[in-house]
Amino acid sequence: MLTDDSRTTTQQLMHTACGRTLAVSRFTPAVLPDTGRIVLDTRCEPYDTTQVWISLTTAEARQLAGMLLRQAAAVERPRTLRPGRIDVDPVAGDLYAVDIRSHALAVDQPVQAGGGDAAPTPVELCAAALASCTAHYAGSYLDRHGLSRTGLHVTADYTMAHNRPARIASVSIEVTAPGLPPERAPGLLAVVRHCTVKNTLDNPPDVTFSLNGTGRALAP
Repeated sequence: MLTDDSRTTTQQLMHTACGRTLAVSRFTPAVLPDTGRIVLDTRCEPYDTTQVWISLTTAEARQLAGMLLRQAAAVERPRTLRPGRIDVDPVAGDLYAVDIRSHALAVDQPVQAGGGDAAPTPVELCAAALASCTAHYAGSYLDRHGLSRTGLHVTADYTMAHNRPARIASVSIEVTAPGLPPERAPGLLAVVRHCTVKNTLDNPPDVTFSLNGTGRALAP
């Protein structure tokens, strides 16, 4: 039951609406070093008198499926975790499991677009990356100047382009920092305007595509 067994690696936790905490991890048995195993575990609660049960919403079921898939893929394709590497695998329909180092995320599409709305869309995560990077830089600025982060809040409103290619047309970022003295406002704005994600948007990276791991770049 959710132990700190040294055999397990990359444990992912999911807290369900019914109050359960599920842990999905993987380990390699000492007696079978070439065979990985996937571990699904949960704590025994006081009300579990005869058996342990778990009730999942449909969204939680999809999330759990993604976590299991992610661990299974890691066993099948062992690799050294490194910065800059992201893996994506299908779960069901438009729901995809996203692995970033030891962290599991998911993306989906809204119901009106044919998805299950079990997770944010990739476009929403793109805007969220800019907003969260802004928050990180703003928080660091406050720390450097001995100011409180209390009340720090960042919102991002984005609009989609109405013409091709499909893309985000505009993003409006608003930073709320109640503890910021007025004389520090220009400095904070200067810092957040040059956060890493904003710099990336201002200086787009080279993007290449390859097919089936052959390393052959596809034509633009």
